[in-house]
Amino acid sequence: MREISPLDGRYADSVGHLSAYFSEFALMAARCEVELRYLIALDEIGVFPKLTRAEKARIEAARVLADGGFARIKEIEATIRHDVKSCELFLRERLDLAHPNRIHFALTSEDVNNLAYALLLSRYRDREQLPQLRRLVAALAERVERWKSVPFPARTHGQAASPTTFGKELAVFLHRLVRQGRQLEAVRFRGKLSGATGTYAAAVVVRPDVDWIGFSERFVAALGLEPTACTTQIDDGDGLAEYFAVTARINNVVLDLDIDLWEYISRGDVVHRAASGEVGSSTMPHKVNPIRFENSEGNLAVSTALLHTLADKLTHSRMQRDLSDSTAKRNIGVALAHAYLALEETLGGLDRVDLAPAELQARVDAAPEVLAEAYQTLLRAEGMGDPYEALRGLTRGKTLTLAELHEWVEDLPVDAKLKARMKALRPSAYAGLATVLCERVAAEAATWLAG
Repeated sequence: MREISPLDGRYADSVGHLSAYFSEFALMAARCEVELRYLIALDEIGVFPKLTRAEKARIEAARVLADGGFARIKEIEATIRHDVKSCELFLRERLDLAHPNRIHFALTSEDVNNLAYALLLSRYRDREQLPQLRRLVAALAERVERWKSVPFPARTHGQAASPTTFGKELAVFLHRLVRQGRQLEAVRFRGKLSGATGTYAAAVVVRPDVDWIGFSERFVAALGLEPTACTTQIDDGDGLAEYFAVTARINNVVLDLDIDLWEYISRGDVVHRAASGEVGSSTMPHKVNPIRFENSEGNLAVSTALLHTLADKLTHSRMQRDLSDSTAKRNIGVALAHAYLALEETLGGLDRVDLAPAELQARVDAAPEVLAEAYQTLLRAEGMGDPYEALRGLTRGKTLTLAELHEWVEDLPVDAKLKARMKALRPSAYAGLATVLCERVAAEAATWLAG
């Protein structure tokens, strides 16, 4: 295997199908699609004589770009060194129109390019990215429900803290992903069709009687895109930056999940099941590495770095435009494919995560000092002096037994009922409304998934 990118080599089985959106073939096909759909739209306003039925049939048939057609476009490009012009010349050959000058009429390359990219990205978002995110949300929601009441040792600053449940810890990530999922759905991909410097000048000089702004807006909207009202030669790139920003936030939520699960595994808080036949080390036979979460973490880092770079690069250009945006855009698929690969790895890692509920309860109950928060809060409500300071002196930096805590409680100047209530507390039962929160977040996820 001599591929430069691991996406086309090592990880081809996982992301190879994304070539339908991010390959050179896909981009050429989308360019041709824009040109062909423009021909039909242009025919409706009478700039050229009407297309014949046979010509319309040839236009429709050309909507599917075959391997031979792609090869011909690349052959033309090898001579003229211009990708969009190569598509135009190919379509002139392929369609054999009576008036071939209608192909690419009054357009600039960026009219075709920006719309082609927007089509590909909107389709990727709808057909691959959102369905994958929904699979991750569904996987987390199932585990939130399953483990909503399982006591779990919480840590703040890496130190033992008031307990939680494992379901609630996953519910935090579930809630974040649903919120970002809604924002991803709401992204509107934008586009322009306004000529070489965004003024419609070439179209207007031929037919000043046509409402070219209205025509352009209708055409862009018919592609499922939002028209950009005023541009230079290129679309401003703000819409792409908005999309990249949402995707980067999703990346960071998943990264946060990966890191926490890795930590839980390393501390023995969760069980990481071994996969049959897998090797964890070339020399240590016992190893069961959390490799899926590590792979996800690495790919997310690459993806997010590229997304931030693209968002910065594509939102500015030298005056009307320069070609630096064109070469940068060719890495959009790289950024998104690394994110896609990462989420697949996280899903694979989740499939190997399990719990030992009895062991977790015992572990939580083995740190009774975490009840200090509950004790001092109850005593505050009772009006006792400064219970925080009293408990800080008793517990900070110390390991106590439950019996020792109870001895301290017994000496408190409070009534017997409060003492009994304090003594009845156990760390594993001190998780507040964790179960309720799990149910609320799981219901929120179910609503989003159903919508």
